[in-house]
Parts: sequence; C-alpha cells; structure tokens
Amino acid sequence: MKRNNPLLIIVILVALSIALLAYHSMAAGEQMRHDSMTAMQDVSSSQGKTPQEVCLEHKCPMHQCGMQVRVHLKPGERIKCPICGEYITTENSKIVPVAEEKNAAAKEERKIIAYRNPMNPQVTSPVPMKDSMGMEYVPVYEEEGAAHPEGVSISPEKQKLMGISVSPVTKRDLVKIVHASGKIAYDPELVVTQEEFIQALKVQDETKDSPLQDVIDRAKSVTDAARQKLKLKGMSDDQIAELEKTRKAQTNLYLPAKGENVWAYVSVYEYEIGLIKVGMPVDIEAVAYPGEVFQGQVASVNPVLDAATRTNQVRVEIKNPDDKLKPEMFVSAMIKIDIGEKLAVPEDAVIDTGERKIVFVATPEGYFDSRDVTLGTKAEKYYEVLSGLTEGENVVSSGNFFVDSESQLKAPAATQTHQHQQ
Repeated sequence: MKRNNPLLIIVILVALSIALLAYHSMAAGEQMRHDSMTAMQDVSSSQGKTPQEVCLEHKCPMHQCGMQVRVHLKPGERIKCPICGEYITTENSKIVPVAEEKNAAAKEERKIIAYRNPMNPQVTSPVPMKDSMGMEYVPVYEEEGAAHPEGVSISPEKQKLMGISVSPVTKRDLVKIVHASGKIAYDPELVVTQEEFIQALKVQDETKDSPLQDVIDRAKSVTDAARQKLKLKGMSDDQIAELEKTRKAQTNLYLPAKGENVWAYVSVYEYEIGLIKVGMPVDIEAVAYPGEVFQGQVASVNPVLDAATRTNQVRVEIKNPDDKLKPEMFVSAMIKIDIGEKLAVPEDAVIDTGERKIVFVATPEGYFDSRDVTLGTKAEKYYEVLSGLTEGENVVSSGNFFVDSESQLKAPAATQTHQHQQ
C-alpha cells in the first residue's frame, strides 16, 4: 500500500481554503450591494424617485458603495445615505454634503486676505504656508484685518467674552494716603544738641558788646555750627527759630511729661517725599492699642535721605493726653494729602509699557483708539491726567490688555489689506 504524499495533501487543503474564502467574500459583497440598493430604492420609491448609475460624489469611504448613484432630485431636496448617514443636497444642480454646503457659504461671505504666523502675529504671508516648526499659518479674514482710522473694532459678543468695560474720564477730588512706619522718638542726642545751641546763644549774647571782634566772631561761629547740627538732626528753620526764642530744649524727645505731646519718627519712601509738607495731618496707630487712632501733624522733614533704605525721616508731633504712647513704641502713620479736583482716569485703564503710558478710548462709532497719556499723581485707584484725554471721553477700564492684544494681532493684517488696496 502506497503512503500518501504530504505535499499533495497540503496543496489540496490550501486550494480548498482559498475557494471557501472567495465564496464567502462574494456572498458578503453581493449581500451588501443588495441591501444598499434595496435601502436606496426604498428611500427613492417613497419619494417617487428613480436612481440612475451616476456617482453622487458624497465622499463615502466604502468601495463600490450602492449609493454611488444620482437620484433625480429637485434643487433644495435632501436624501439620507443609509450607509454613512450623510445628508446630500442639490444646489444649482450640484450635489454636495450638507456640512460642506454650509462651510462653502460661510467661506463665500468671509474673504481671506492674508495668513498670519501662529507664533509671531507680526509675520504674515499672502499665500498659505508653514512656519519653521511646521505649524500652518492662520488665515486672516477681510473683516478681521480692516484698518480704520478710529482704531480697532471688536464685536459686542467678543467684548462680552473678554470682559471689556468702559469708564468715563471725569474730574474728581483726589486724596492720596501715604502709608509709613516708624516709632515714638527716644532721641536724647537731639536734646543735647538743642542744649548746646541754647548755650551758644547765651555766649553770643554775653560777648556781643566785647571790644574784641575776634571774640564776637568766634561766639557767632559756634552758634552757627550748632544751628547746622540741629538741621542735620531734622529740625526745620521754623523749629530752630522757635527754640531760639524760647531757649528751652524739648525734653519730650526722651522723657515726656504727663499729658505732654510726643514725637514720632516715620520713614517715607523717596518717591512720595515730595508730597509731604509741614503741617499736614497724620493719623497714628500703635501696635499696643489696635484700632485706636492718635492725631498728629508733620513738624519737619529731614533734609538728608537714607541711602540704604531710600527713605526720608519725617518728624510728627502727636497729642498724647493719656500718656499711652511711650518712647520706642512701633507705630504706623497715614498722611492724607489733598490733591484737589483733578481730571482723573481709573488705575486699571492705564497700560504702562515702561517707555510710555497708554489707554484705549472707546469712540462713539464703536472703535477702540490707542492713546498716549501723561499722568500725574496716583491717588488710591486713580491717576491724575495731565494731558492726552479730555473730560467726557470713555476709556477701557477692564479687559484693556485684551484690546491691546487684539490691536497687535490686527496690525499686520491691516497693513496687508492696505497693500491689497494699492
């Protein structure tokens, strides 16, 4: 008995497998085409339509799809594909997907005038391209790049999303409060210097009738030196003149008597010292008595600035009827400065670039105009306006950084629009 050839058996099995696979594939394809045509005919027959063997161009991904037929439809009628679910419509005798129809209408309304670099809005191109990182340039539409002499235009819907609000430029009574810290004076050195000055005055008085001019000049020079020393200690000319008149040292600088006024030395920063004047009211609060306010006023300003802290020492005389304030106590001071009625703009409306100060003015026509301004003193939440704005104008007080970004983005597009117009 002959043994079966293994190679022949393998060949027979492979052939049977291929035949079986081909049979199932043909049966499945035939069933799919039958189902598709049946569904199409059901849809068409329900509307009284007859399919014809013409491609619909509806971009169905299936090969040999049964929907690749044209149905005789009137303009505006729609039909749903039973396989991919897309709606097909006819418009001007052309059959296209519904989604593409809407996009095409939108594109017809919005004209692309340029393409902008997504990483650098200042770089534009008249044709589509990619940047060095492979990112597509962003299209800029005609309405986005429209230049207008009044400024940048932002739709009301976009303004709401950006949180843009405006405030009027008006005259206001501005009051600036300078905050400073310090302590109740304990200054025996200044008392000693005052005593030296008083003694020098006495010697000058005693020697003024001396026959020797050299004695008179020497006594006067000692008095002048003591006077200069008092100025370096922070006493004003008026205070020195008062001391010269009374000939009595201020012992409350180190050991105040019962009910006697006390002194406080507070440090005011350099950029605010120009606002401080003698006689200004000062509110003093001590750590030891939270919530209690002691009344005082500026007595003098030290003529020498502290180079290490960039502050000036201001001497404040404070009423102390209950002897609560003790030497060396820490205190905080609030010096109220009445600037008067000034044209003012909200602090949040100002963009400080470091080189200039900018605000955005909202025009009656609905545009936002960038405006350079010159500002004066900042008083709480407002700036004094010296030039650049007039009373009654409206400025962007919230969302101005978004307006600035929008104007920067549209600047290159506006330039591109101008080039196209030329």
